[in-house]
Amino acid sequence: MELMRFDQQVVLVTGASRGIGRATAVLFAEQGARVIVHYNNNAGAARETADLLAGGPHLILSADLSDPAAVARLIGEVIEEYGSLDVVVNNAAIYEEHPLAEVDYESWQESWGRVLAANLSGPANVCYCAAQQMIRQGHGRIVNVSSRGAFRGEPTSPAYGASKAGLNAMSQSLAKYLAPFGVAVGVVAPGWVETDMAREHLNSEGGDAIREQSPFGRVAQPAEVAYAILFLASSGSEFMSGAILDVNGASYLRT
Repeated sequence: MELMRFDQQVVLVTGASRGIGRATAVLFAEQGARVIVHYNNNAGAARETADLLAGGPHLILSADLSDPAAVARLIGEVIEEYGSLDVVVNNAAIYEEHPLAEVDYESWQESWGRVLAANLSGPANVCYCAAQQMIRQGHGRIVNVSSRGAFRGEPTSPAYGASKAGLNAMSQSLAKYLAPFGVAVGVVAPGWVETDMAREHLNSEGGDAIREQSPFGRVAQPAEVAYAILFLASSGSEFMSGAILDVNGASYLRT
């Protein structure tokens, strides 16, 4: 695990108040990082995450990532506090259903606007602001959390699928652009994960069918996705810049 050590590195995890973000923050802290726990609205859950973190000092910061000015303030606060920024994990995202035949035109447009702002424009702005510091430093890692839905489609939430497909393309474009500056960019694309957001679906009548999508007969645990994130952020993974790692238990295989 020595290659997976992040001693004294400054790591920003967006959407770290629960689920994949919380598991990622915990694992980075266990490996020696100074973690910034980002949240949007749930301050209590963010504090619960921070209480789980080993070592430190760690930081809790709030920002609405759909607001470009808030993104700039967030990155500025991190740099002001620590003087550097070594790793960014763009995990924060929203999911909204808007089945085309069941919503009116206004609702359709509003949902697309919210989802793209949170899931694509927000991470793009985080990448921009963070990369400015990483370029100055001459090193850095960006890991963006995508989704299996970017490849297999999201019939009742096409904006979500499109936002994650766009995140993949943006990540690969930035991987090519930022490599000469010593900054690597990777993507982790989970399928179903055992999180608070997924619990309603997993506990429903369709839960067994969801689990049976994987030959393992289950969905991923947040820590399994977090492990892949840490791998892409680690010192030995630089030449994997631009890669998209599937973490879906062989539920969806692509070539």
